[in-house]
Amino acid sequence: MKNIENSGVWVKIGKNMRNKTFLFIDGSNLYGAQFELFGPERYIDFSKFIEALIKNLYVNFDKIYFYASYSPKSKRPTVKEKLFLKNEALFYKSVRNTRNVTFFKGYRSKTSGKEKEVDVKLTADLVSFAFLNKFDTVYLFSGDADFLQALFCIRRYHKSKNINLLCLENKLMYQGLFFFRSYIIVLKSMPQLKRKFKYLTTLRLDMESILRST
Repeated sequence: MKNIENSGVWVKIGKNMRNKTFLFIDGSNLYGAQFELFGPERYIDFSKFIEALIKNLYVNFDKIYFYASYSPKSKRPTVKEKLFLKNEALFYKSVRNTRNVTFFKGYRSKTSGKEKEVDVKLTADLVSFAFLNKFDTVYLFSGDADFLQALFCIRRYHKSKNINLLCLENKLMYQGLFFFRSYIIVLKSMPQLKRKFKYLTTLRLDMESILRST
């Protein structure tokens, strides 16, 4: 901690007064988007992906929260399913091996196979962390518009919070582009949008530097 003299007043500046930036990631949405782009033979190396985001956004993330669930395995999996599960496992392994990441693992319903707890946990953390003033700036990585109400809640009661959206080129939270500063991450091709958005930026990342083969 250090002291800074300002107009004759000594002010203490400490770590708790530094602008804190958190990244929340809808991991299942991100994984689905990258699989749709690259198929079962390639996957995003998550640590390289984060490094590229930091470099292009000119930001450091104090904490990264990742929310996802593993797909269930059939009793008699097909070759296609085995390839998918292998790709998914490698992607999530790269997430877990990334520094400063908290990985929340949800589960799948045994009857419907649908994901459980993941979206609710992400929403609860996003809103509660804002109300507890754990962050000043937040980035939400998702193409799911269901999270918009959580962001509206934060904006309504904590107007000082800096809210940003991140989406892959093929999974856009289109409605969110109207309300929040948004970044479309382009790895293969630019999305074709029918209109211009005031607070929208496209970031093209070097695809080959962040992809790995299965």
